[in-house]
Amino acid sequence: MPDKDPDSRIDALMKGAVDLHIHSGPSLHPRKIDHIEALKQADEAGMRAILLKDHYYPTMPIATLLNDNMESETEVLSAIVMNHPLGGFNPSAVDYALKQGARIVWMPTAHAENHIIKTSKDLKGKFPENSKKTVEAAGLRLVGDNGAVRDDVKQILDLIAEADACVSAGHHHVDEAFPFYEEARARGVTRLFLNHPTYVNGGSMDQIRDLVGMGVMMEHSICMFIPSTFQLFDDEHLRNVIAAAGVENTFFGSDLGQNGNPTPVEGMRAIIELLLRLGYPDSDVRAMTATNAARFVGLAE
Repeated sequence: MPDKDPDSRIDALMKGAVDLHIHSGPSLHPRKIDHIEALKQADEAGMRAILLKDHYYPTMPIATLLNDNMESETEVLSAIVMNHPLGGFNPSAVDYALKQGARIVWMPTAHAENHIIKTSKDLKGKFPENSKKTVEAAGLRLVGDNGAVRDDVKQILDLIAEADACVSAGHHHVDEAFPFYEEARARGVTRLFLNHPTYVNGGSMDQIRDLVGMGVMMEHSICMFIPSTFQLFDDEHLRNVIAAAGVENTFFGSDLGQNGNPTPVEGMRAIIELLLRLGYPDSDVRAMTATNAARFVGLAE
């Protein structure tokens, strides 16, 4: 029997939702909304928390200003990404970011060697381009020629462990991700996740299962499953990635905020609608759009 009031069901599931992957502006990548508007829309929808991510600057000061001055119920979280504008694998930048409240450290994204290679070939046009010309970026790798994790990456992992923060292998190939997460676990990092594992990271379903077995959560980008400039995957792929990790190890981040795309709130509503249409019960949808991410990032119960 069709749902008589699907909008009300989606409205209810939006209450308490958590989006750990919002690309609002300002940014060198063209953005549809800025950080203030992203928060206003999330607050109006009743979301519990959003996390602001920029590939080229840390977002702690912005999050602090918004939390202290916007009088919203939605909490703004912050992050740092290890691309070249932050010095690449820069332990000092991570140290300062964590001590200012950053909850997530992403290894290189746009400046990972794997990202540069893949977005110039089979994924060309599936990642935003800078609005201004910038210094050409040399590709970064998590491991050296011997396959061992770099010493500066190890130092960063020690800082993350000390702060009980979260870490992602960014846009590096899954073959680099395995030794990276092994090293992270050995150094006491417990909040491990990988974004869009079957996108630029090139992971298979078996590799998702193996990573989950190591304690790595899977965050899937909503923009890749709904109508957007980044849509790549069909409903069957969605079912498969959820099954590979299990509902309990899966959460969704919008990965939205760009020109020409739905807003992050619109994206979260769309994935909730899609998951319901595919037959997932409300409890599973809430887990994958709210409680799993809240628990992972360390939000209070």
